[in-house]
Amino acid sequence: MNITSGSMPGRRGILGGLAAVPVLYGLGGAASPASAATATRRGGVPAVTDELVSGQERRYNAPLLTPGTRLVLPAGVEAVPVQDYYSGPHLAPARSAWPYVTATDGTTVDASTVPERGAPTRVAILSGFTEGWYELLHPNGCADRVSWDAGKLPFLWLYGEFGGTDEAPYRNRFYTLALQSFSRNPYSRNTRIR
Repeated sequence: MNITSGSMPGRRGILGGLAAVPVLYGLGGAASPASAATATRRGGVPAVTDELVSGQERRYNAPLLTPGTRLVLPAGVEAVPVQDYYSGPHLAPARSAWPYVTATDGTTVDASTVPERGAPTRVAILSGFTEGWYELLHPNGCADRVSWDAGKLPFLWLYGEFGGTDEAPYRNRFYTLALQSFSRNPYSRNTRIR
């Protein structure tokens, strides 16, 4: 997996990759091996810096992404929802044990199952990875397993847009699930990002 430096996932980055099935890309420019090494301390733990290091984003779209597709994660993962994602994203005040996540409409959902079209958006930061991996199990029997170094990238961003957002440019058209690992949480609990 290539490691890139960049900013937090945003609306423009999400819209940029919606046409491909699935697409791999990173945020920002590619980091050299030297710059990636300086972002990590001995033992594989990210150094304390303001630089956000991200892994490759993996995006799943229809027809490969269908209702009933399952997202499997290692035991012990926790989720913190990202609230007001489209207008001023910030972390929710409470976390929950995976697979439960608060969707954008305020309901608690089982985020391990991809819903029917029209369901509310799910955006969360996942943490607590002792092993960096996830597996997407498709109803047709296919599986997609992705792994990364959880010592260097201990956070996973989850974004699921399932056709339930009416505002422009979405207009209830997009049905996608995106996942991307990060060196630190890209969102602040106290600061709204505009």
